[in-house]
Amino acid sequence: MKIEFDWDQWNVQKNEIKHGVSRLESESIFFDEHFVFFKDLKHSTKTEIRWIGYGQSILKRVLMTAFTIRKNKIRIISSRQASKKERKIYEEEKSK
Repeated sequence: MKIEFDWDQWNVQKNEIKHGVSRLESESIFFDEHFVFFKDLKHSTKTEIRWIGYGQSILKRVLMTAFTIRKNKIRIISSRQASKKERKIYEEEKSK
């Protein structure tokens, strides 16, 4: 299965400046065999479902990434290093 990404340029810059996470590192978690994601009930709308994903990046950091799917492409909204609580969720899912 081919995975494609669609980015808003502002989100690329925001993630790099605010969170220290590059575009490539953000995308890399989707190739983590233990990648886990959940529907983001708080930020989803009737017209767009949003998701929260946790995965290990190519830099071996666990990231939390908010994303949506548009025209069969993953559109990353935000990506940052996972909090302690979020890392725990990832580790628990990984050990299943």
